[in-house]
Amino acid sequence: MTWPIVPSLATVLERLPLIFIEGVEHRQYCIREATAKTVLVMLYCGAIYGTEKWIRPSQVTDMSDEQLALIDHTEREAWCVHMLSNRKKNRSPTAWYAVNSREQIRDEGIAQGLIPNQAVMERPGVPTTSSKPKYALRSEFAALFDESLQDEALVAAIAAWQLRFLSATARARATIIRRNAAASTHRVPVMFPNGAAITLAHGESSNITKAVVEQFAVNFLEQPAVLWLSESANKIIDETLVAELHLHIDQSKSLPDVILVDLSPVSGDILVVFVEVVHSDGPISQQRKVALEAIALEAGFETTNLAYVTAFADRSASQYRALVHNLAWNSFVWFASEPNSIVTLQSGTDKKLSELL
Repeated sequence: MTWPIVPSLATVLERLPLIFIEGVEHRQYCIREATAKTVLVMLYCGAIYGTEKWIRPSQVTDMSDEQLALIDHTEREAWCVHMLSNRKKNRSPTAWYAVNSREQIRDEGIAQGLIPNQAVMERPGVPTTSSKPKYALRSEFAALFDESLQDEALVAAIAAWQLRFLSATARARATIIRRNAAASTHRVPVMFPNGAAITLAHGESSNITKAVVEQFAVNFLEQPAVLWLSESANKIIDETLVAELHLHIDQSKSLPDVILVDLSPVSGDILVVFVEVVHSDGPISQQRKVALEAIALEAGFETTNLAYVTAFADRSASQYRALVHNLAWNSFVWFASEPNSIVTLQSGTDKKLSELL
């Protein structure tokens, strides 16, 4: 066989984030150093799908910089054969990882990152608990680390791979994230459901707020209206609507970023939706939910006609991963990058799973 040329670790680390763009499921597992080293070991061992060569995670933990520098194909093959043999092996004192650290490579980098995102194939017929080697790179993915690919040719090759192998959902999320990032240096125009328009200061929070008003409200409310919108430089309240609804909004209170109203819900009662936009500030935690409910009661709302939503940029956003454990039960989570979907956090139900589908 022709052994693939092994790129530098720097090349793999540089290209993984270009290949697995923001919006890709479990992106954090796909772009970290342990995953880059996993890719390197597969290339070193010639583990490309179709060659019938495979690796197991222990080869990644046992690899060392000194071994990786031995690039003659006979040296590479001898190492791979020895690492897969039953003979007792002496680990290099400079091995990359401890013996018991295979889980981050197998369970995270490979199982949750590279396999679901179509970069690695698993050997058919090998049981999960087997110690046999069973992982190999897809040839199309391996080709992206050819260091002769540079500049426009590299960009084109990555784009072609993404179009073929990344899911439509991941690509759509990535497009929205890129669009928001490109707009983050300009003031953000926001169109209200009634046709009124405002501009917000540039920044990620404003991009999420825009999405809440223009997409969430339209997608999830029948007759949406913006009752209140707050940002650092703007406090916008629809005084006419407040008066029509006979409400009292105390602006000195700690109000949420956005208050939406559905003026024509299915139930026949007005629905009030408290929305917290999370880029730097906190989500709707249980404590925050209780505080907002108290404000709602004082304003004249009924608790049965309240909904609570925490809005994030994306499921892969660091803010969501850091705060998900704080989100209140009986509230909703919405992501600007997936505007037609919503997460429900439901507690205290006696329904079976089949009844919730």
